[in-house]
Amino acid sequence: MKRAKLADIAAAAEVTVPTVSKVLNGRSDVSEQTRARVWEMLAAAGYERRGPAVPAGAVGLVDLVMDGVEGSWATRVLGGAEQAAAEAGCDVVVLSAREARAGRDWVDRLVSRGSAGAVLALVDPAPAERERLAAAGVALVALDPGVEPSSGLPSVGATNWAGGYAAVHHLTRLGHTRIAALGGREDQINSRARLDGYRSALAAANIRARNSLIRYSDWSNAGGVRQATALLRQRDRPTAVFACSDHLARAVYRVAADLGLDIPGDLSVVGFDDLPEARWLTPDLTTVHQPVREMAAEAVRLLLRLRNGELGGAERVELSTSLVVRNSTAPPR
Repeated sequence: MKRAKLADIAAAAEVTVPTVSKVLNGRSDVSEQTRARVWEMLAAAGYERRGPAVPAGAVGLVDLVMDGVEGSWATRVLGGAEQAAAEAGCDVVVLSAREARAGRDWVDRLVSRGSAGAVLALVDPAPAERERLAAAGVALVALDPGVEPSSGLPSVGATNWAGGYAAVHHLTRLGHTRIAALGGREDQINSRARLDGYRSALAAANIRARNSLIRYSDWSNAGGVRQATALLRQRDRPTAVFACSDHLARAVYRVAADLGLDIPGDLSVVGFDDLPEARWLTPDLTTVHQPVREMAAEAVRLLLRLRNGELGGAERVELSTSLVVRNSTAPPR
């Protein structure tokens, strides 16, 4: 049977031919209602969404989409991605998802460049964005996703639960029983998994987890300072804090100094990430090492396999974390 022309699809969907073309190419300047109606007509006519085929000229490029490129976490991601891309004879192109440029968001920029695929580092695409990228045949791999990856989306992360458990197990072995937790966003799976590890380690030591000792922030320094202040100003203040990132641990250090608390004499602190800043703090920070560089490299390798048709579907890779003991922890007084 002869496949319908785009003009027939446009007439059936009551739109113009250019609108049908925009839907096929994943453009953003189409309403979601119109996009859904056009795809319904396209599917009925036998059209299929493009697979992750590599467009001409894109073979030697790997796109890396990041929320921001500041800080040592981003530097490690860039280093790992560049290493894996170089091994495959590719170059890395970095896109910032933080703000639109010339009226185009990061999805538009990927699609218009003919990208064959991208690694999304701490960037969680909305369903509508996934739809546009899938329509344009852009393969995706999520690096350290904050939300549960969508069906069919390969991802690379770390053993967050095990890291949280190891951090708090270390504190309970030192004799701490009033151990607070300072998490990131409550709706993000990495923060939740680290705090689940925290609760499990407390339970293993027969210590009840108290809601008054658990706080969530938005990962920012200001949010960390605000929540750390609430924790450390309690009458029955904690003798130890597990912070779900090294940046949040720095916020705990700042509040402790403002309150005249000595680390680790009055307060033990454990972080998560093992960024270079962990060794610059005084005292240097006990923290959970997260292999960020290796995670980024593995994400690029997954993307290249996906582009080459060597990956059969969703794949979740978790790299091991490990506790690095330094001088910010000690037995309670």
